[in-house]
Amino acid sequence: MDVTTGVVLAAGEGTRMRPLTHNRPKTMLPAADRPILEHVLNVLVECGLERICLVVGYERDRVQDHFGHAHRDVPLTYVHQRKQLGSGHALQQAAGEVEGPTLVLNGDRVIDERIVSDVLGGFEGEPTVSVLEHPTPSGYGAVRVENGRLTELVERPDSDDYRLINAGVYAFDERVFDAIDRTARRDGELQLPDVIGTLMGDGDVRAVRTDGLWADATYPWDLLYLNRELLSRGRIERPLRNGSVWVADSARVHEAATLQPPVAVGPDAEIAAGAVIGPDVTVGRNGTVGANATLRNVVLDTDCRVGDGATLVDCVAGQDVTVGAGSVVSGGPGDVRVGSRVFEDQALGAVLADRATVGGGVTFAPGTLVGAGTDVDDGVHLSGTVPNDAEVVR
Repeated sequence: MDVTTGVVLAAGEGTRMRPLTHNRPKTMLPAADRPILEHVLNVLVECGLERICLVVGYERDRVQDHFGHAHRDVPLTYVHQRKQLGSGHALQQAAGEVEGPTLVLNGDRVIDERIVSDVLGGFEGEPTVSVLEHPTPSGYGAVRVENGRLTELVERPDSDDYRLINAGVYAFDERVFDAIDRTARRDGELQLPDVIGTLMGDGDVRAVRTDGLWADATYPWDLLYLNRELLSRGRIERPLRNGSVWVADSARVHEAATLQPPVAVGPDAEIAAGAVIGPDVTVGRNGTVGANATLRNVVLDTDCRVGDGATLVDCVAGQDVTVGAGSVVSGGPGDVRVGSRVFEDQALGAVLADRATVGGGVTFAPGTLVGAGTDVDDGVHLSGTVPNDAEVVR
């Protein structure tokens, strides 16, 4: 049975990604040289879907302005989830936009085409769920499968007895919307795994085992892992200069700069003499890296400026970030506070959210989070979490 329509759930904020999501949804954060959501849409186009509906919510204009009404000639429509009340509720908003069998997946996870094509190929009219082996199933929705049927689905189990997880790619017919209506909410939210439970109660739910890249970026440091994975797999849409070095045609790289692979340099970016970039670095569109700067394991989003002699290691910078001359992010490991929880020994030097401006000679303790719009004076030592729109002086 052919599935030609896709629904992408892209309404959430991504609160665990703060402060990077202060101005935009998680789906629009950088995954190497493109937003996460663009990777997702590319997979759907490559798998032959003819129409895609995006369920948007938080900062939805950032999604709609970027993609418009089509992606690679495939029509896009948008549905607004006004309150983020769970993934099942998000799918419910698309009921009036779809007819017939539908592929459903999250917009904040980078996956291989194979995962989608396996689900499309395995769909025979019954509800179909993708499952794959994962080293830490306790962090996700763990499942059991017997004879190609889903027999159990447990969100974040306490037991280590599970080996498979719900990979979050589904194929449904229109009966899924009736199941949504019959599924009880938990803590005011309607989650898609609970809808799957309702469908299991109705009868068989087909499980398709698959594998390939499945990268779930939950916390800011996960963007560095995602960047490394995409670079190592060559998932970069820039001209390949030589062995794992991608440089856009309009980029300017001084002949005395060093690019240590894997590295991706975006359109209109400029790398000055003596700069050492890489390994595992993406410089976004219109980025500038000054003379004798050093970058290793770094993601620079669009319009970033790194001053002469600066050193950035294990660092994520959002859009329109400025780092002054001689500033140093020395790298992880560091303890990072996300909300009320502290994550110890993470491989993170610093996160600088959109429009942060850092003066010259600034140093960063490992694990520092700098809020959006923050202005940091010369010579400051930063640590911990710096609020959005703060002014930090010596």
